[in-house]
Amino acid sequence: MAIQLRKSYKFAFWSSLSITVSLTGLFITFLVYKDQIDWLFVILFSLVCLVVSFTIIQIRVERFIYRRVKKIYDDVSLLESSSFSSRAVTTDMKTLTQEIEKFAQGKKIEIDTLKIQEEYRKDFLGNVSHELKTPLFTVQGYILTLLDGAMNDKKIREKYLNRANKGVERLIYIVKDLDLITKLEVGELKLEREDFNVLELIQNVFDLLEMKAAQKDIMLTFDMEYEPIYVNADREKIQQVISNLLVNSIKYGHANGTTEVSVENLIKNKVIIRVTDNGYGIPEQHIPRLFERFYRVDQSGSRNEGGSGLGLSIVKHIIEAHDEKIYVESEEGVGSEFSFTLEKAANNPA
Repeated sequence: MAIQLRKSYKFAFWSSLSITVSLTGLFITFLVYKDQIDWLFVILFSLVCLVVSFTIIQIRVERFIYRRVKKIYDDVSLLESSSFSSRAVTTDMKTLTQEIEKFAQGKKIEIDTLKIQEEYRKDFLGNVSHELKTPLFTVQGYILTLLDGAMNDKKIREKYLNRANKGVERLIYIVKDLDLITKLEVGELKLEREDFNVLELIQNVFDLLEMKAAQKDIMLTFDMEYEPIYVNADREKIQQVISNLLVNSIKYGHANGTTEVSVENLIKNKVIIRVTDNGYGIPEQHIPRLFERFYRVDQSGSRNEGGSGLGLSIVKHIIEAHDEKIYVESEEGVGSEFSFTLEKAANNPA
């Protein structure tokens, strides 16, 4: 407040001094002309003129600036900026400028964020539409063909009904994944934490995916032999995480390749699980968006590899629901590594 008063007083003082000097000069000229000059009277006149001028200017300037600055605050408050409008009105221009610049910067960040969210929303809706319409049109095509008379042929009827059923199963798969992500985001899906041997869980996933990996001659293996390592987490959800990561490595891995899993101590109460492959790798520009819903590195929209396009998004949400972190490193033509942390069980023998 002292800075505000000094600046306004300085302006008022120099303005009133200019007026006083001008009026005193005119007053002395008048007295000399009348040959009635009295220097004591001149000094008193100057002091009175200075005080009166200073007071009037100070009051008027303060009110003038306050009214206009108050209007700025009122206009800004229309934008519902509680952090700005809740402050006391200042008539100090430097402080006001800093506040407005800070306010404008905050609004710019908000606008940029909204633009990003709008682009994400458009991409999301477009991807949902694309993912759903493909199986829908497929199912519709088979049903219309049957209605047009193909149902009279038993072999064709059975074949088309089986294909339509696969399309429906894909729709159910997508909807279930979307429902799971939504529940994870809003916190409706409760984690059932328990202590379990994570190496045993990983081996179970290896066994479940053995045939899928064999189709591309990809070997699923640990990087070394381990003693049992116990973690505290939701066993079913972590199995889904590991399964999704391994399925991805199989889909986008080289034939005759290898997908290797390692489990390492990170800090006293944490382990980090790494899933590493020697597949095609991921171009650097795609890595920041890998965990978005329906985002695919293959921008052509090809769905030859199947899946809902939600696998990595589900992985990220499950890991974050455990208050843990997930990481990705990849080099095109060399391979990829996905890793995530888990909390060790309290009675972990390792």
